[in-house]
Amino acid sequence: MSSRVPPPSVFLEMDRAKREAKAKGLPLLDLSIGSTDLLPPRPPLEALKAALDDPLTYGYCLKSCTLAFLEAAVAWFHGRFGLELDPTSEALSLIGSQEGLAHLLLALTEPEEGLLLPEVAYPSYFGAAQVAGLKAWPIPLREDLLPDFSQIPQEALRKARVLLLNYPNNPTGRVAPRAFLEEALAFAEAQGLWLIHDNPYVDQVFFGRAESALALGGKGARVVELFSLSKSYHLAGFRLGFALGHREAIRALEAVKSAVDFNPYAGILRMGIVALQTPPGVLQGYAKTYARRAESLYEALKETLRMRPP
Repeated sequence: MSSRVPPPSVFLEMDRAKREAKAKGLPLLDLSIGSTDLLPPRPPLEALKAALDDPLTYGYCLKSCTLAFLEAAVAWFHGRFGLELDPTSEALSLIGSQEGLAHLLLALTEPEEGLLLPEVAYPSYFGAAQVAGLKAWPIPLREDLLPDFSQIPQEALRKARVLLLNYPNNPTGRVAPRAFLEEALAFAEAQGLWLIHDNPYVDQVFFGRAESALALGGKGARVVELFSLSKSYHLAGFRLGFALGHREAIRALEAVKSAVDFNPYAGILRMGIVALQTPPGVLQGYAKTYARRAESLYEALKETLRMRPP
C-alpha cells in the first residue's frame, strides 16, 4: 500500500467497535464522534424540503450553481467579522470543512513539504497530511494550550509550507485570544507560510466570541479560513461548508475540487443560505445548552471522584 494512504481513521475504528458491541447486545454510551443531538433550526430544513420538489435542483451543480450560497457566506462573514470578500474569487463551497482541508493541502503543497500544526490536534489532520505526502511537524503546546512557535525546529521551518490552526479547538476546547492569532499571522508571514484556520466551532463559545484569523489578517493576507454548517446549525449529515480567503489559494482549491467533485446538491446549498440567516440569539441558545451540560458533567465527575474509596 502506498505510503500516502493513511491507516483507517479513529472514527472508522470506533464505528467498527460500536457495530461489534451492538451485535453482541452490549449497552453503549456513544461518545465517539461530535454529532449533536440538538435539532437544526426549522427554516433551513423547510428550504431543503421545498428544493426536493424543484427539478432545477436535480442536476450537477457547477460553480454558477453555488454563487447564491457563496454570496450568503461572504455576507455572513462581513456581518460577523467586518471584512468584505468577493464571492466569485475569495469563496468556495465545500462538502464539509474536513473535505475542504484535505483538498486544500493538496492544492497548496508539493509532496515532501512540511505542515506545522499543534501537537494535540483533530485526528483527521494527520491523515490529510499523509494523503498530501506532507511531513507533519507537531508544535509543542504552552501551559495555556496554545502552540509555542519558538519550539519549532529549524529543519521544520525550512520544509514547512503551511501552518494549520483550529480555534476554538478540537479537542482541547481552547478559544484563541486575538493576540495569539495576531502572533500566528506575523509568524506565518515571516516564514512565508500559508495559514489555514479551520474554524467549524466558531459558535461553540461559552464566554466572549471566537476570532477570525482571516479578518485579523485582512484582505490579501495568505490566509484561508474554513467554516462548516455541521456544528453551528446541527446539520452534520448534510455535509456543507465553505472556504474563504486569498484568491490564489481559493483558485488552486477550486482546481483540485473540480477534478473530483461537482459540489453539494443544489437543495443543500439553498438550505445553507437560509441557515446562515439564523438569528444570533438562536445560536447563542445552543451554546448555553452545551455550557449547562458541560457544567453538569463536571459536577457529576467531581462527585464520582469524591465518592471513590481511598
